[in-house]
Amino acid sequence: MDTWKKWAIGAAVVVVAGAGTRAAGLWGGSQDSAKDTLNFTFPTPIQTLDISKNTDTYSGTVIGNTGSNLLRVNAKGKTVPDLAKSVKVSKDGLTYTATLRSGLKYSDGSELTAKDFVYSWQRIVNPKTASQYSYLASGVKNADAIVAGKADVKSLGVKADGNKITFSLERPLPQFEYLLTFANFMPQKQSFVEKQGKKYGTTSAKQLYSGPYKFEGWNGTNNKFKMVKNDNYWDAKSVKTKEITWQVIQKPETAVQLYKQGKLDRTTISDTPELYKANKNNKDVVKQPEATTSYIEYNQTGKNKFLANTKIRQALNLATNRKELTDQVTSGISTAATGLAPQGLAKTSSGKDLAAYVAPGYKYDATEAAKLFAEGLKEVGETKMSFTITTDSDSPAGKSTLDYLKGSMEKALPGLTVNEKFVPFKQRLSDSQTQNFDAVVTLWGGDYPEGSTFYDLFKDGASYNNGQFKNSAYTKAVEKAETTDALNASARDADYKTAEAALYKDANINPLYFRSKYALSRSNVKGIIINTTGTNMDLKYAYRK
Repeated sequence: MDTWKKWAIGAAVVVVAGAGTRAAGLWGGSQDSAKDTLNFTFPTPIQTLDISKNTDTYSGTVIGNTGSNLLRVNAKGKTVPDLAKSVKVSKDGLTYTATLRSGLKYSDGSELTAKDFVYSWQRIVNPKTASQYSYLASGVKNADAIVAGKADVKSLGVKADGNKITFSLERPLPQFEYLLTFANFMPQKQSFVEKQGKKYGTTSAKQLYSGPYKFEGWNGTNNKFKMVKNDNYWDAKSVKTKEITWQVIQKPETAVQLYKQGKLDRTTISDTPELYKANKNNKDVVKQPEATTSYIEYNQTGKNKFLANTKIRQALNLATNRKELTDQVTSGISTAATGLAPQGLAKTSSGKDLAAYVAPGYKYDATEAAKLFAEGLKEVGETKMSFTITTDSDSPAGKSTLDYLKGSMEKALPGLTVNEKFVPFKQRLSDSQTQNFDAVVTLWGGDYPEGSTFYDLFKDGASYNNGQFKNSAYTKAVEKAETTDALNASARDADYKTAEAALYKDANINPLYFRSKYALSRSNVKGIIINTTGTNMDLKYAYRK
């Protein structure tokens, strides 16, 4: 998922314990009612409740807690049955058969059936839906042909027979069990979706809920809303919290203050170096693991002739001091990026962290950068260069990141001028998708704990390849990992290493850092599951002790 848009289903998952004092009487309630209520915050507004179209982490947090899938990720990062009572896999890995629990219902009391899963999968690959996540279905029978408009959606290899759903794959997909936990593949009732039309998922009333909670009070633009226990959820007995309040607080300092006043149960403190330094010794501090990479995308469509030049992109990458940037922008909380795939995403077949294994050698070298920059300028027939880097105006780290990049790059590359552009998160997403940028700072968190969740981003024609570059060596390596080597873990690891090397050679992106976070969290709030990928915060089992 795109993050500030998306944090990073559960490679390394922890149950939050935190530390601190009991928060009673929150939001003006009594001490007794407060025990049944938890209070959280988002740093940016949520965008949609449309299950097929959502791409941002905060909307995904709402969808992931108010919806359920066939499987769910538990506190150990393993998949366990949720709406399905069982999922069986054929020996060749090409057929998955899920059997639903009996008596499943949506939040309105209507029946939840196997056909609702079929519809959800068909809807995400239907070109008319225009889902940016349609590529996740690649490998399911006929999915690619449907997305390309060359086959009927009904030919998709997802079929219902009574209470069973059968998934027919064209090739083994190592990540498939995690797709059966993913929010974008949660069931959708066709009659409801079609009745709502364009209004589907635009407010909390324009959605049905299959998960632990229902969503209430969101009109599409307001910044205060809540989740309430869904008594029609099959496992409602395990949901101990009656209500979870949310409010959008864009200033992290304000959120921390509300936490200290007892009005929030959890908030991050690593948004700015100053905030972290002021609170790092608080007894309530907990580390919040994630698998997220911050990187620069270059527009390589030819709109900017400088960025279409490989040597200039290489020079910009060499002029980026990632260690210094990470220290200054994140107080050293995060880690300088060594490639696209972040630490903590996945392990290789030998047990090594994938990020360490695939690292192609990104480094800071001002001398070599200046040399390549001069050569690149000569190739494009210019003696100086100006370009603009875009980031989120509502990201606390946005300005410090661009300020650092501007200073670092201009110092290392004589003749370069870097312009800074700040736009709201929502606009940055739109500008990225329409190539309305020279360069843009992006954060991407994994959707599942396997390398393809990052490497699929930049294949030729991929929906998230916002720079629209073509790197045949990269695409060939990723496709080999996902086809020929899909069931050969060591060979797949090697393919990803080849892909990283191809990205590095052509400087198609500029990895900045692997994000880490710290939060203040109350010790009397138990059962929160923090996932490094997928739904970042699972509140099904959360409660105040």
